[in-house]
Amino acid sequence: MPEPRAEISVLVVDDEAPARALLAEYLAERPGFELVAECANGFDAVRQIDELRPDLVLLDIQMPKLDGFEVLELIHHAPQIVFTTAHDEYALKAFEVQAVDYLLKPFSAERFEQALERARQRVAEGAGQPLAELARMRRERSRPSDRVVVREGAEIHVLPRDSIDYIESDDDYAMIHAGGRKLRKKQTLAELENLLTEGGFVRIHRCYLINVDRLTRIEPYAKDSRVAFLRGGARLPVSRAGYARLKDWL
Repeated sequence: MPEPRAEISVLVVDDEAPARALLAEYLAERPGFELVAECANGFDAVRQIDELRPDLVLLDIQMPKLDGFEVLELIHHAPQIVFTTAHDEYALKAFEVQAVDYLLKPFSAERFEQALERARQRVAEGAGQPLAELARMRRERSRPSDRVVVREGAEIHVLPRDSIDYIESDDDYAMIHAGGRKLRKKQTLAELENLLTEGGFVRIHRCYLINVDRLTRIEPYAKDSRVAFLRGGARLPVSRAGYARLKDWL
């Protein structure tokens, strides 16, 4: 069995200074946990999590710039995650996908202690944290996503939904075409379809998801197939099922 860690490193992510101060105060009162950094926004969180590789992250969900789920999409290191939020809409799903805990603000010191003990056990067991499943929780919300985030090395791109022309499948990745740029994201086309379909995107082919606003015309190509012409010059195949979806939308 692995030897118990002397101290569990903790990183706090919250855009509100009083919330960060309270978490730091709670942590200082509990032996065996070391606060290694505080982050006030998602961009800083992505950088610090991958640089410091903490054992545990106390992560707010609703934040400007990048929300908590977008942080989980972009990080490479996989710490244990305790959500700390004023919104209860994801609580049940968080436990279904094995988040360590879900603390609903305002929470007591005793409730915080319970979350830390769960985290201590997870770290001692060496249990992995399914970041992809946690990040997918935001697909449970009723409204479509208004943006897509992509990480290229140290650079993070936030693409408004309306800036995207089309998205192309690339195995377990997706190639996002936006204003002449091509950005590769580690996410399947099906996952992006779930995020964007209600926001004006239609799956026209097993390999292509388009922004309908970019569509200029559709022409027959062969039996049961067509070609979609987009502003900017892209010509993409349209399957029979994709054409039916387009007709429903248009």
